[in-house]
Parts: sequence; C-alpha cells; structure tokens
Amino acid sequence: MNKIKLFSSWLKRKSTGWVTLIALIIFLLFMAIVLPGQSSRAEAVSGEAGSPDLSFYYPADKLYSMAEAYGPDGRLEFVRVRFTFDLFFPLIYTFFLVTSISWLFSRTFGNESPWQLANLAPMIGMLLDFLENTCTSIVMLRYPDATQVIASLASFFTMGKWIFVVASFLFVIIGLFGTTWKWFKTR
Repeated sequence: MNKIKLFSSWLKRKSTGWVTLIALIIFLLFMAIVLPGQSSRAEAVSGEAGSPDLSFYYPADKLYSMAEAYGPDGRLEFVRVRFTFDLFFPLIYTFFLVTSISWLFSRTFGNESPWQLANLAPMIGMLLDFLENTCTSIVMLRYPDATQVIASLASFFTMGKWIFVVASFLFVIIGLFGTTWKWFKTR
C-alpha cells in the first residue's frame, strides 16, 4: 500500500496548475481534431456491427459477430487502429484525468484523505483499455478460429475500463465542485 500511496503522491506533485492546463488543452484538441475523423473511419469499417470499444458489455459471440461483419480488411484495420490511435487516446485521456484529479483533489481534500488516491483510477482505466485492445485484436487476427477465453476477457476488460474511466470523469466533477466550494468559502 505504501508504494501505491507514493505513486499517487508523485502524480499529485507532478500535477501542477500548468501541467494540468497543458493536459486539458491536449485533451480538448485531440477530441476536436483527431477523434471526429477517427470515429468516421471506425464507423465506415464497422458499419452496423458496432465496436467493442464503445460497448459496456458484449458476450464473446457478439465479438465474433463483429469480427465476421468487419470482413478481412476491416479486421486488419481494426487491429491497426488498436496499435496506433488506441495507444495514444488512452495516454491522452489518462494524462488529462490524472492531472485534473490530482490538482483538484489537492485543493478539495486534505493530504491524508483517502480521496487523494482517486488519481489512480484513470491509470487503472488505461491499463484495462490496453488489455481490452490486446484481447480484441487477438480475436480479430485469429478469426475465424475461436479464442473463447480471450474473447470473454475482452468484455471483462471493456467493462472495467468504462467503470474506471467514467468514475474518473465523475472525480473531476467532484473536484471542480469541491474546489469551487472552497474558493467561495474563503472569499
């Protein structure tokens, strides 16, 4: 537990106001410039089949249905995206979330508050995102051969990713309210 607290404290120390502002700008630029084009390309490849990344839960057979619907070229494009765009996006949203939570919670809660560890939630979400991408890519590359355990793990990692990423955005909102409340109380 000490190493976890040390890592959380290190993240908090590195999350200065300027670093947090830079993370916000990078995140917003990525969302405005890169994400729309990537979403259009992903929709063209997946068509009506959807994407496991955007689902909260999918059974293994649904992942195989998606793999079939994508076709050979679509499956290769899916894997390419997982190891290009989907490497950068989790890094960018994690950078934004970790710095925002760290900076806001350092102003909202005391240094010894267990809430200070909330800055680790985005890191867990990112790890689960990478595991999801790895599992779904293996399924796509091996299709039509079944890899049931990997397909089942993919859904588990996707659910976990969404739980931690959504919780992280909620932590940012809590931090914004808490920081604003404290600011008004001192005025």
